[in-house]
Amino acid sequence: MLFNSIDFMIFFPVVTLIYAVIPRKLKCFWLLAASYYFYMCWNARYAILIAFSTLVTYGAALAVEKIKGKTAKKWVMIGGFAANLGVLFFFKYFEFALQNINKLLNRFSFQTIQNPFDILLPVGISFYTFQALGYLVDVYRGDCRAERNLLQYALFVSFFPQLVAGPIERSGNLFRQIHEVGKKKMMSPEAATQGFIMMLWGLFMKMVIADRIALFVDSVFGQSYAIGTVEAALGAAAFAVQIYCDFGGYSAIAIGAAKVMGFELMENFNAPYFSTSIADFWRRWHISLSTWFRDYVYIPLGGNRGTRLRTYGNLMITFLLSGLWHGAAWTYVAWGMLHGLYRVAGDALKPVRRKIIQFFRVRTDVFSYRLGQVLCTFGLTSFAWIFFRAESMDRAFLYVRNLFCRWNPWVLFDESLYTYGLDRREAGILMAALAVLFLVDLVRYRKGRNLGEALCSQNLVFRWAVMILLVVSVIVYGVYGIDFDSSQFIYFAF
Repeated sequence: MLFNSIDFMIFFPVVTLIYAVIPRKLKCFWLLAASYYFYMCWNARYAILIAFSTLVTYGAALAVEKIKGKTAKKWVMIGGFAANLGVLFFFKYFEFALQNINKLLNRFSFQTIQNPFDILLPVGISFYTFQALGYLVDVYRGDCRAERNLLQYALFVSFFPQLVAGPIERSGNLFRQIHEVGKKKMMSPEAATQGFIMMLWGLFMKMVIADRIALFVDSVFGQSYAIGTVEAALGAAAFAVQIYCDFGGYSAIAIGAAKVMGFELMENFNAPYFSTSIADFWRRWHISLSTWFRDYVYIPLGGNRGTRLRTYGNLMITFLLSGLWHGAAWTYVAWGMLHGLYRVAGDALKPVRRKIIQFFRVRTDVFSYRLGQVLCTFGLTSFAWIFFRAESMDRAFLYVRNLFCRWNPWVLFDESLYTYGLDRREAGILMAALAVLFLVDLVRYRKGRNLGEALCSQNLVFRWAVMILLVVSVIVYGVYGIDFDSSQFIYFAF
């Protein structure tokens, strides 16, 4: 069930209304039933996988807390990890691994292995698996108590707003709120208003911007063999915007839907394209995943506590795993590797940058310097997105070659860009929507408040005017038409 579908527009109000009026002791059960129904709308059989992950980590956490010996605790935790990651590997990485094994076998003239399975990737499996494993580690470390109530733990793993594409919640935040369900009134008019505004904003980002700019991106990347420098540069920048509005839109809807029901999910994006460095970008982009890898991979590896070389190695491992988490393809690994190299180079070249700044007497406290940092960071992230979006490494390298070797500035003036998926009218709508996105992110960057919080601090008339404009924009300028089909969110594939 897609957030940008008629089904969800019926499902969510019904679930929320019933949740508001039923007795408090039934609220957790109702949310759990709604969450499993929400997931089963894709493939009912794969609800077994969520149940499996839930039961394994629930039992492992109880055992870890009860067992006294440190070695035994560790083996129980390893067993919980192995069971969950084994399922994740089978459904997400088995075919990828088999393809690479067969390439090696072909190279040495051995018989290849046939894939005996017809595997359909379960939507959101990486998200709920990591959420459950994060909880298990928290119990092992003593950061939280093992949950005794299986019903509440099952809701923690499967809470429908963030089930299939995050944010990847932490036990300390979501458990505290689940424990309060049935004990006190959680829903409030102000929170519901903020949540509704966030849902509208998420739909605007997805349907007005992401789905529209996807037409241009798909056209450019689909013709990567024929494009020149300008089309390649614009295509990479456009995909940077598309994936932000697509995934950021989903996160905004998820956070807003939870807020309507009285739950506070963690922020997942904080104006990422206002970042002044790659390190700053990862503090603002997909925050729930980047902090998960920081806390459960980078720091356990040693973080920055060892030598500089060891720190750089820890960074590269973390980013390579982050790339592989996104998908079973070498393009994702290359994307992660690039970001790891960016981080390593950024740290290693700090003394050089300081000397250049001192030599040329560059002022670092002015707008022009920060603007240069933002543009440079956006350029680096957009370049990395090429590998994320490309269908294969060969297509990615072809795209990069055309980016640097086919200089064609005249296409900016001969209107040939309008042949790439968007005509003049659609491009105009996109430009106007991007201006709105820029203003909203600027408020987020400068004031530290999302759109829901910012609007609720304004006068009622202004608030309602903006909400009505968002509704009208989604209805009128969302990508509709005779052949309209709700476009799936990009991160559902992960």
